[in-house]
Amino acid sequence: MDKFMQAAIDEAKLGLIEGGIPIGAVIVHHGRVIGRGHNRRVQKGSAILHGEMDAFENAGRQPASVYRESVLYTTLSPCAMCSGAILLYGIPEVIVGENQTFMGKEEWLRANGVKVVLLQNPDCIALMRGFIASKPELWNEDIGEAGTDR
Repeated sequence: MDKFMQAAIDEAKLGLIEGGIPIGAVIVHHGRVIGRGHNRRVQKGSAILHGEMDAFENAGRQPASVYRESVLYTTLSPCAMCSGAILLYGIPEVIVGENQTFMGKEEWLRANGVKVVLLQNPDCIALMRGFIASKPELWNEDIGEAGTDR
């Protein structure tokens, strides 16, 4: 397996260990991880800290040219919010672990010039299927589904 996708999976597993949602991401610039993160909505009480957003946050301020030369690896198809950040910062390529448990905005990314590579990685699929089966209410909250009000 690609070491960068493995790093994203490791982030997802860390999120699960912390009691959160197992979605991880890394941002890679010229073969070096510059930002890594995992979904921390539960851990931080955040509305926006999806895995990709956490990776951007941890990458910190970068020149636009750095993001435009980077690849984002994520264990799950990116939602509208994360796809918006990908477009905003000009990330040219996204490697997606899987989209069987959630179909994000892949077509929107492609329509805006982003190369999207889909792996259907069995580890990513198993991680999300297990989580969704065990905590459907938390998953529905994360993706903004109705019926999850507290």
